[in-house]
Amino acid sequence: MAPRQKNCLSRALRLTDCTYPPAKPLVSGIGRDFGMMAKPFTILVTGGAGYIGSHAVLALLDAGWPVAVIDNLTTGFRWAVPEGVAFHEGDIEDSALVAKIIRDENIGAIMHFAGSIIVPESVANPLKYYHNNSAKSRSLIESAVNGGVRHLIFSSTAATYGIPEESPVSETTPQLPINPYGMSKLMTEHMLRDVAAAHDLNFCALRYFNVAGADPQARTGQSTAGATHLIKVAVEAALGKRDSVAVFGSDYDTPDGTGVRDYIHVSDLAAAHVLALEALIADPNQNHLLNCGYGRGFSVLEVLDAVDRVTNLKIVRKIEGRRAGDPDSLISDNRAIMKQFPWQPKHADLDVIVAHALAWERKLIEIRGE
Repeated sequence: MAPRQKNCLSRALRLTDCTYPPAKPLVSGIGRDFGMMAKPFTILVTGGAGYIGSHAVLALLDAGWPVAVIDNLTTGFRWAVPEGVAFHEGDIEDSALVAKIIRDENIGAIMHFAGSIIVPESVANPLKYYHNNSAKSRSLIESAVNGGVRHLIFSSTAATYGIPEESPVSETTPQLPINPYGMSKLMTEHMLRDVAAAHDLNFCALRYFNVAGADPQARTGQSTAGATHLIKVAVEAALGKRDSVAVFGSDYDTPDGTGVRDYIHVSDLAAAHVLALEALIADPNQNHLLNCGYGRGFSVLEVLDAVDRVTNLKIVRKIEGRRAGDPDSLISDNRAIMKQFPWQPKHADLDVIVAHALAWERKLIEIRGE
């Protein structure tokens, strides 16, 4: 597709405005009466058989959107994709396959979750992360442009900020990643900026903080073996799958000495993606770069106390040394997304997040026959 004939400087200015909420309000239909409108095309969800992607699929279906999924099932599960959703097993760097999906499924927007997410692994194997998260994203973006896809929502991360000198972290906080995972995501953000300035594509990059929990109806959840998410690990311990939970560092500059993080329920995160989609459609000339968190944090010990409360058990804590690169506190300044989108989190309660994660973990035992 030929580059659009428009003033790229103007486009760049609109992009900068995305870091802060623009003065003018978004189209009133977003998040309100958009759901009553006939859906003009299908949404392709990359990594839709994985943790966050499968929740996004449910959120889209609940909002009435037709959905197609592409996943190579490296970490995802075929059973996590609901019946009736077109499923394509394959890789996003397979440009011929992606082009066929875009054409055959009438794809008009992409939600991009496919990638690798383990920070320590990214340090040990950086080439894997620059391939999976950066090179493959470049291929997907090119396929989107060539196929006439107009909108892309990208799964970014607070890891792009590295160890911020301020907390809460705003969208203007310098992005100085300290590991290949964070850098690989930041590289994709920059690719999207440049491509959006040159082609008929707008995008939203949501920088997640600590995603946790599971679908309230237990339709899907975190299922990957060996997951490192604290709440996932803690509920596994509560159900006897682990002997204890490691607490990495007890000498941080926080009230109880353990690291503080902003935990966001995965279903609230998925809902933000649907609102992002509607915003991109409502204003095709506007891009969005936004934090996605609740704007408050809980320490590791507070999380483990919540798991104790919900399960009425006592998890064994093992205090260990700090992990390199872990900041004392990482909390989002979420004022921009709250102003930009009509986002109203429904599950912003730590005990609720834990309860939903626990319910899914119990269901997962049944699914796997453990």
